[in-house]
Amino acid sequence: VSCFIRSMEHNAWLSSAIHLIPVSTANKNGVSSKSRKRIMPDPVTEPPVTDPVYEALLYCNIPSVAERSMEGHAPHHFKLVSVNVFIRHGDRYPLYVIPKTKRPEIDCTLVANRKPYHPKLEAFVSHMSKGSGTSFESPLNSLPLYPNHPLCEMGELTQTGVVQHLQNGQLLRDIYLKKHKLLPNDWSTDQLYLETTGKSRTLQSGLALLYGFLPDFDWKKIYFRHQPSALFCSGNCYCPVRNQYLEKEQRRQYLLRLKNSQLERTYGEMAKIVDVPTRQLRAANPVDSMLCHFCHNVSFPCTRNGCIGMEHFKVIKTHQIEDERERREKKLYLGYSLLGAHPILNQTVNRLQRAAEGRKEEIFALYSAHDVTLSPVLSALGLSEARFPRFAARLIFELWQDREKPSEHSVRILYNGVDVTFHTSFCQDHHKRSPKPMCPLENLVRFVKRDMFVALGSSSTNYYDACHREGF
Repeated sequence: VSCFIRSMEHNAWLSSAIHLIPVSTANKNGVSSKSRKRIMPDPVTEPPVTDPVYEALLYCNIPSVAERSMEGHAPHHFKLVSVNVFIRHGDRYPLYVIPKTKRPEIDCTLVANRKPYHPKLEAFVSHMSKGSGTSFESPLNSLPLYPNHPLCEMGELTQTGVVQHLQNGQLLRDIYLKKHKLLPNDWSTDQLYLETTGKSRTLQSGLALLYGFLPDFDWKKIYFRHQPSALFCSGNCYCPVRNQYLEKEQRRQYLLRLKNSQLERTYGEMAKIVDVPTRQLRAANPVDSMLCHFCHNVSFPCTRNGCIGMEHFKVIKTHQIEDERERREKKLYLGYSLLGAHPILNQTVNRLQRAAEGRKEEIFALYSAHDVTLSPVLSALGLSEARFPRFAARLIFELWQDREKPSEHSVRILYNGVDVTFHTSFCQDHHKRSPKPMCPLENLVRFVKRDMFVALGSSSTNYYDACHREGF
């Protein structure tokens, strides 16, 4: 299973889902009842049919100046109480090499005269260089705090990846700290919860976001916890039924690939170019390296037998989009996701409940993770139309208190700056009964504590039973 999870991390899948558009028209509660449910293609930027190159560009997430964002939007009588942020690491160097080709020459040092650039880049490097004695949970304290190799190492965060998360952090700072005063100026260690997997790219992404969010933070106040599992399941990782869903999902992927004769021909052509058996080329997951070439505008590799080209890339990307579409229809991945995402969602709900009770610890939580962390969470929440997590994707849970009814707390869910609260399975219909532009906290609690198990179609009422039920 861990090998499959790693291979999924390596598979830079893209979703063909429709783009969710924030809509600005608002009524007195700050949101239009008509606009909340809209999932519409953007007529300006969306191609009329799914375009693999367009989808790949979205996946690269090349930093730009302006970004629309709906984080922190609420009527004036609501108070922001807590924020939980899940991120995918930023742009990285490939995890695989295409056999018998020269790997792409990408520089992983951080320099001011190279694009993309961020005004805080030099200050970030300077601050990271002061943090070498920092005490993080082992084995994180043995990892470099920022990328620094002239030729990137495999899987290393790039300058693009750092800039992506400096931007994320600055955006969240402007909204949550400057506007909503989520943390006091003299914030303390226990008001933050920081967790990352043991990869340098996730730790460095978390630090870049944190630096954008809290510039020149006091190193003594920062403590990152280590999470050994990409599912962030902590002590609840053993789940046989989840593994069975995963095996069935793997089988579905395999059968879909066998049916795609154009894909097989493409792999055959590429294998001839690099002079290896087709099976060996496929095992090297060439799209991972090709995406790096594509995102960094570096030519695809050539040999004396010819060049790997954009047409090869388009065929593989188109298959990935089709795989995403079938994955949603077959629901095997949903079963895997409901069990795979339950531990981290349960931890998040418990934290939100404590904040709603007035506790001041862990009011800002950051999980620095992978595509295979965010993807099951999105699926479990019912966000089946959400695109596969791009580089530096962010998923945010906001907790709000109604100042007019202080005992009432509500949540908003945002994915890459878009409010997707009313697309979740636990809050799809709530807006029909309430004018509030958010979802009652108890809906999310009920979903995680009970309805996730109901959605599996079993009689189980808790995670352990759902993971160990017989006759699946």
